[in-house]
Amino acid sequence: MALLKIAIVVGSTRPGRAGAAVAAWIHDQASARDAATYEVVDLAEAALPLLDEAVPALAGQYEHQHTKDWAATVARFDGFVFVTPEYNHSTAPALLNALHHVYREWNDKAVGFVSYGTSYGVRAVEHLRGVVGELQMADVRNQVRFHLPGDFPERVLTPTAVHEGQATDLFDQLERWVGALRTIRG
Repeated sequence: MALLKIAIVVGSTRPGRAGAAVAAWIHDQASARDAATYEVVDLAEAALPLLDEAVPALAGQYEHQHTKDWAATVARFDGFVFVTPEYNHSTAPALLNALHHVYREWNDKAVGFVSYGTSYGVRAVEHLRGVVGELQMADVRNQVRFHLPGDFPERVLTPTAVHEGQATDLFDQLERWVGALRTIRG
């Protein structure tokens, strides 16, 4: 069976964001894994406009090329790691927008979370768990949490052994779920 393909999605597009550094670190941690390949997908590069499809995503009738391109990107992965900041007790608007653009492409796939913020980003993840449930995704319990500014002295991500352990636990659980759900999708 082919290796699992998992996207690490950088959920913020904000200038000066910490998410790109967090995603790069997560990707580095994942590079030693042998059950899956991991690829960073940056929403800043996807450049999705605010949801502009006339027909709800559930219908799968995408009108705009940027939505079709995004659907193709999402479809090629078996699972996801969402890297999210916490903004006002929620996640980044860019990530929500990307989630709402397509529907079937998310179905029956597993997702894990890496969060950061003054409250470790946990409230952003709690918000996302409800959203991904509606997209028929399975979210795994284990997650990686960074404190902002504590884990970013002088604005530089400084992971610890605790974060490495969290990442290993996340990958172990996520890969099991991604593998199981791939068999469901056939």
